[in-house]
Amino acid sequence: MKVSRKCRNLTVLLLTIIMSLGLILTGCGNSGGSGNSGSSSSSGGIKAIYSGPGTDTFKQMLMDKLAEYAPSEGIDLTIGEACASTNDQVEQIQKAVADGYDAIICLPVDRATALQLEIAAGDKPIIYVNACPDEQFLKPNKYMSVSSYEMNAGEYQAEYVYNKLGKPSSMNIIIFRGEATHNAAVARSVSVKNWLRSQGVAVNVVFDDTANWSTEQAKDLFHIFQKTNQSFDAIFCNNDDMALGAVEALKEAGYDLDKYPVVGVDATVAGCESIAKGEMQFTVYQSADGQAQKAIQLTKALASGGTADGIEGLSEDGFYIWVPFEPVDASNASEYPK
Repeated sequence: MKVSRKCRNLTVLLLTIIMSLGLILTGCGNSGGSGNSGSSSSSGGIKAIYSGPGTDTFKQMLMDKLAEYAPSEGIDLTIGEACASTNDQVEQIQKAVADGYDAIICLPVDRATALQLEIAAGDKPIIYVNACPDEQFLKPNKYMSVSSYEMNAGEYQAEYVYNKLGKPSSMNIIIFRGEATHNAAVARSVSVKNWLRSQGVAVNVVFDDTANWSTEQAKDLFHIFQKTNQSFDAIFCNNDDMALGAVEALKEAGYDLDKYPVVGVDATVAGCESIAKGEMQFTVYQSADGQAQKAIQLTKALASGGTADGIEGLSEDGFYIWVPFEPVDASNASEYPK
């Protein structure tokens, strides 16, 4: 009898354990299934992912604003891990599609690889933000770009420096570029030279190199330039972070910042503070807020099977949503960023 009672007790204990394990496993399975389905139909919302490279000041502002605006449009937005390469970005997009995401908001690691990204996205729309692929990779209501017209940024910079220096007939300039794979690094630099030449200025580029949007790299590049023993009249930088690096280098070398204009792009907090202090002289406001807001609006429209019609800034060809640049100097720096 004692043996039988022990057996019964043991049996009850084993059954209890098995049932408990079953409940636990069932609970995990339900949680995993819900979290991995990625289907917008279960929640009635839109599931999107932001895919981009490592951050700088502007990119971080852009991501923060995307995350801020997404909920108001019913979008569940995931900020993907920074992609170090095109392969990383392709894999990230492929996984997002497999996980049921409805749309991809993408700042390409390399805009020349847009076709690879679009193949990875399958039938999901891609909303390129800030960096534009070539037009051959864009398609209305499918693969569209939300950005600011980069040529305008360089034109604003050139016009300011031209007037600041008294409309000279010739000019020695330094150009610090962003990442070579970003269209802004090309367009902003080319438009500076084109605008000055359109005014009859003989432009001599005494130094032109990429500082990858970085303050420290721009500072280091100026030290390298000094070793060439060339003169210069102004420094054109593709963003504020590089302009701030140039300012630091000029201050250390004893240059009069009023006589040697340093200009940037983005109108970041630090950039505008530098202008207010009489150091950096000029920047161009690129609206992270505006680009993020339009990107979220476009994501909602395209992920829902709609079109970009009615979104302010839509280009006639249907490829772009343009967010205007704005010139910023000492007269209005206190109004930015906004």
